[in-house]
Amino acid sequence: MWSRAGSRRCNIHRRLFSGAARRIEDEGDWLYSPEWWGSESESEFNGNTVFRSVSDKGNGVISVHAYPSSRPNKVHWPETEKWLQQRYGEIYPGYEHSGSFKILGYQWRVLRFNDNTRQSTVKIMAAYRDTEPGSIFIMQQAQCLAIPYVKSMVSLGLSTIASSKYDLMAAVHGKKRMHILCIGHGGGSLPLFLASKIQGAEIHVVEIDPIVISASVQAMGFPGFSVMTPSGERALLEPDTINEVMWKGIHERLYLYETDAEKYVVENNNLYDIIFVDAYDGDDIFPNKLWDPHSPFLNSLSDRLHPEHGTVVVNLHADSDISNPSETVSYFYQRLLPMGKYVSRVCKAYKDVLIRNKVTREGKFGCGLGFAISVPWVCNTSLVVSRGFGLTSGFVNRDMVMNTLVSSSVKVDHMLNLPFSCLEYINIKRDCTLI
Repeated sequence: MWSRAGSRRCNIHRRLFSGAARRIEDEGDWLYSPEWWGSESESEFNGNTVFRSVSDKGNGVISVHAYPSSRPNKVHWPETEKWLQQRYGEIYPGYEHSGSFKILGYQWRVLRFNDNTRQSTVKIMAAYRDTEPGSIFIMQQAQCLAIPYVKSMVSLGLSTIASSKYDLMAAVHGKKRMHILCIGHGGGSLPLFLASKIQGAEIHVVEIDPIVISASVQAMGFPGFSVMTPSGERALLEPDTINEVMWKGIHERLYLYETDAEKYVVENNNLYDIIFVDAYDGDDIFPNKLWDPHSPFLNSLSDRLHPEHGTVVVNLHADSDISNPSETVSYFYQRLLPMGKYVSRVCKAYKDVLIRNKVTREGKFGCGLGFAISVPWVCNTSLVVSRGFGLTSGFVNRDMVMNTLVSSSVKVDHMLNLPFSCLEYINIKRDCTLI
């Protein structure tokens, strides 16, 4: 969930563009946000509704709106058509000349709750085979992360775990498994991006709302083969031809569960290297049970997190003030970040449960680090709690943390060949608060 800066209280230094002209390689760059943002008024510029249904899980009316994308330019379409044809030939040898793939175009697809809250944004490609002109398929563009807070979560999460006792390079090249949990699915851009960039990533995604899952698969091009049944089996025993062409090598490592997050973490025994939490409901609220320090969720999440390098990244809103701060929350934590409802308490709860109250195998108490960094351009903040952050000194300050993150972010950019720079989301000029 996210909100654009400007209409609400946010740090004034977060501007839309820098003054210098620059070449944009990233198709999800904020430069293109006017394309997917759409209009708040009912007009021809408000996009076409391609999915609409009513949720009984607290998310109200769930809809997906489509907007034209200016990139990739048509001159690049034949290259992608050739890639699809080659993939088809690799998967079905001898049949590569039985038909050709044709691209119809690219669109932004925006998932909304109650028609106004923008939950997530993805870019899709629409195409067909000329032997089946009536059959159109859509493919989410895995390399394109459109929303700044998602890039912030990826940048901070990977840079932090790279600063810990974890061999990220081996995971990137598929030489070891990287176990990832995503709580909250939306359009699925975060898990899909990670699965496409990290060959060793095995990603479990937990989403409570079946309508959100349907919207992501049917209207936002997320791999349908990833959907799991309550019994833990694939909903599709085998992927169809087109899914294999688009996602072979990726969708086998994605597991999308329709279940309550608390139920999932309490009942399974998986151990995760990194956990991403982004779970706002239709009323734009981060459910209390996902941050209450006494909840089964947060305490079980602690048991699911790797004891040496486990890292948790949480997306938090920063778009309103705490209207009724609790007397049990210190003035320091209320002033901690320029954020709104629940946020200071969320920060404290995650730090206390995952680190401060945790005893390591060596008997050390409270090993790890928690910090939060504001996201550029939008009113969000990324909270990071890590059990293995690479600082050997007993005294830790903001500059030490930022210098370590900056160094790691350069390595992550190089390892993953990212379309954007992690450093842009770990800039020392950004608001960074140790927790």
